[in-house]
Amino acid sequence: MGVPKAVVELAGSPLISHPIAAARAAGLEPIVVAKASSPLPPLDCPTVTEPNEPTHPLAGIIAALEHLGEPVVVIACDVPLVPAALITELAGREADLVVPADPRPQPLVARYAPALLPRLRASLVMGEPLVKLVADVGGEAIGPGELRTFGDLETMFANANDPAGLGRIEEMLRR
Repeated sequence: MGVPKAVVELAGSPLISHPIAAARAAGLEPIVVAKASSPLPPLDCPTVTEPNEPTHPLAGIIAALEHLGEPVVVIACDVPLVPAALITELAGREADLVVPADPRPQPLVARYAPALLPRLRASLVMGEPLVKLVADVGGEAIGPGELRTFGDLETMFANANDPAGLGRIEEMLRR
């Protein structure tokens, strides 16, 4: 997109500010996990630095779990429309892994518990895709029927991976 995702503008704010606001609205204290070299806009929450290598989403999840020592709800910065009510629901579940499935798992909008750390570390060393890890671990899935109670599935998991995705999200916000 020409600039790092966290600083891409969406509705007049950096992309990363949207999940931070949703986490707060859910009653959670947000933290941002990023590599030391990742450009970030000014943030009003703590940051945790993940290792520069390897480059894998698990590195950030592991860093958050190690830093906090308690379950975390992960919300990737490029999924800015996750509703606060879903975040509250994820945080309130007891399973070590809770993943929305719409019908495919959403491992970057999920709850992870520290008990998973040995498996997460092993998966990171093997370079496993996050979706494979989630399938192997199992955990608790929140299916499409229950997810619809939190809003439109297409909207809540809309991903700003590229300019086209960002454009779709901007259009959703105008509706």
